[in-house]
Amino acid sequence: MNETIDSVRKQPVSDIDCPAEAFGHGRLATTVAEFCDRWNQGVVNLADDGAEIAGRLAQCVEVYRLTDEAVRVHFEGIVQRVAGDDPAAE
Repeated sequence: MNETIDSVRKQPVSDIDCPAEAFGHGRLATTVAEFCDRWNQGVVNLADDGAEIAGRLAQCVEVYRLTDEAVRVHFEGIVQRVAGDDPAAE
């Protein structure tokens, strides 16, 4: 996800815009330029949202990892008990 976001940020929409003379019509050139500006802002917003999602997913992964580790340690403690009541008997 982060690679896609980085790729989008490295290639702004304005780079696909061409000089106004290429359109042969001033109003069309202005319309295309305005469209590219809005499109670029939309892409920036999507990239920002994607980065937020990626960050939250990374936090979730870390919480799962820590929880799995805690459960592993807990179960190892149960298995290693040599005396006392059987914790599974409750």
